[in-house]
Amino acid sequence: MTLPPRAEAPETPDPPDAVGEAPGVRVSPSTAAPLRRRLAVLAAMERPVIIGFAAALGVLGALVLGSALGSISTILAYIALALFLALGLDPIVRMLERRRIPRGAAIGIVFGVFCLLVVALLVFVLPPVVAQVGEFVAYIPEALADLRGSEWFTGLAPDVQAALLTAAEQLRAIVSAPQTLAMLGGGVLAAVVGLVGFVTASFIVVALTLYFLASLGAMKGALYSLAPARNRPTLRDMTERITASVGSALLGSVTLSAFNAATVFVLHLLIGLPFPALMAAVAFVITLVPLFGSVIFLVLGSIVALFSSPLQALIFAVAYLVYIQLESYVISPRVMNRAVSIPAALVLIGALVGGTLMGVLGVLLALPVMASLLLIIHELVVPKQDLKV
Repeated sequence: MTLPPRAEAPETPDPPDAVGEAPGVRVSPSTAAPLRRRLAVLAAMERPVIIGFAAALGVLGALVLGSALGSISTILAYIALALFLALGLDPIVRMLERRRIPRGAAIGIVFGVFCLLVVALLVFVLPPVVAQVGEFVAYIPEALADLRGSEWFTGLAPDVQAALLTAAEQLRAIVSAPQTLAMLGGGVLAAVVGLVGFVTASFIVVALTLYFLASLGAMKGALYSLAPARNRPTLRDMTERITASVGSALLGSVTLSAFNAATVFVLHLLIGLPFPALMAAVAFVITLVPLFGSVIFLVLGSIVALFSSPLQALIFAVAYLVYIQLESYVISPRVMNRAVSIPAALVLIGALVGGTLMGVLGVLLALPVMASLLLIIHELVVPKQDLKV
């Protein structure tokens, strides 16, 4: 007897192995976890309360972090200044090391000379500058009165006269502002508080600078160890080039500004212009702005000299213009030989941004920061983009 063929059971889809798998579709273990995360994110996005709470937590965290950074902004400024001072002094230490002087002894020599220069500035430069600020404020009203009655001023066009008087009034307002007077000793309490704060900040910066200068090699080694082994040679090369460029830029900027200040001081003494120490200090600060600082001071110094005599102002303008040419073609190429060349527009933008954020310190740090960014873009970003066809 022949039995009828048994009917085969219909195929049923495999049961889902994990959350999110469609019936009949098998998901490999390597893709199951990302799929679960996507589904969890999609499920969370359907709950606006959770999204709003997470956004509120993010905003609150940002506000707390911003408040914390604002409260320690002064300490961060001390650390940044000390680090850049260490990078600026490091080229001199390396030069002494190349002359077979041990690094410890080289650091002691460089740091000792640096401290002596700071003390000399505080003892011999700061007092006459502060005294001449007061003399300059008292001199401006008399100079304005003499200016209005002078023959050469009355012979100018009315628009030129108005422009000169407006510039002189603005200069007087800036110099005689309460903030300036308080900073320079307008009040006994303000002067004492400012002096104590300045001395405290100086000790902190000096101590941090000495520590950074002594442990610069160890700090670089720690930075290299954070990168994967295959990337450490590139990181080491980039770091060495950036620190060398930053150190050369800082040392070069300060050196050029010192040359400018010395030139202005000598010119004022030779020509017989008043306030030589004050104008030299102003020249040092203004010429920290690369490329444009000397031109700015040429205009400012000539205007101030104009109150004494048109002839003296003309002599000063011509002599200082000659120095600017000498600095541009002879001194600057030798002083800034290891610094990265930066386009003039970026130099001006960096100086404006740095001055707005951190004042004179920001202007001083703008050039090395811009040089570092350009070096990173040129050495890392551009080669990667060139490989993309």
